[in-house]
Amino acid sequence: MTITLNHTIVPAVDNETAARFFADVMGLAYRGAERHFAPVRVNDDLTLDFMTVDRPSAVHLAFDVDPPTFDGILSRLRTGGIPYGSEPHEPDNGRIDHSLCPRGLYFRDEAGNLYEVMSPA
Repeated sequence: MTITLNHTIVPAVDNETAARFFADVMGLAYRGAERHFAPVRVNDDLTLDFMTVDRPSAVHLAFDVDPPTFDGILSRLRTGGIPYGSEPHEPDNGRIDHSLCPRGLYFRDEAGNLYEVMSPA
């Protein structure tokens, strides 16, 4: 059997706000809360379950995307005035020259979760 990640819980200040933010930036759909989670389906195998917690401890989530998807994410970050950058310790330098791939960036949500997006071109 192949091992795949089915879901992970992402700590949030407000689960629905965090889910909408992530879905909007990434070009995904958010369909509403389910119990105490605000799930966002990333692909056929993975769902991020945003959960409101009193004191969120930030996580780092990295995504490989194709060039058109990267262009869309970058455009939505710019249009939304959301800081992004090429370094995890400096996710607001406005650059996409990532050290591991031709184009990549980091951005944060209000809980401090660090999202990394990498593209092969």
